[in-house]
Amino acid sequence: MNIYDFKVCGAKGVEVPMSDFKGKVLLIVNTATGCGFTPQYEGLQTLYDKYRDKGLEILDFPCNQFGNQAPGSEDEIQEFCTLKYNTTFPRFAKVEVNGKDADPLFVFLKTQKGGFLGDDIKWNFTKFLVSRDGEVVERYAPVTKPESIEGDILRLL
Repeated sequence: MNIYDFKVCGAKGVEVPMSDFKGKVLLIVNTATGCGFTPQYEGLQTLYDKYRDKGLEILDFPCNQFGNQAPGSEDEIQEFCTLKYNTTFPRFAKVEVNGKDADPLFVFLKTQKGGFLGDDIKWNFTKFLVSRDGEVVERYAPVTKPESIEGDILRLL
């Protein structure tokens, strides 16, 4: 099994096969609009603007599992991110990343790159970097700013 075997729920409930991103470098992030790390959207968008044409995709998965910090509807989250941070990278349906209802993609990501003190995702803005061939190569803590992983992205591009 690899990352391209999964399907995720996109905008408006449309199923998106992860194989659509085959050959791209992926940065997969669980996000929230009301979190102390929410300003990381700026850094994510900067990376996307710089490297999208070279093969980077940033995949945004809103998650309300941590402190109820993504309570809005899909449309409200989209509007907030677009108006406040001018984000243009793909945003998917809200997911759970831990527990019995965890999205299968995040279950897989966690098995590929465990975290500090266990595999569970500890908070919003945990990031997973995936190579062009679908290998999960790194996991970054929420405190890791997007600009600090630019070198890792460049090595994969």
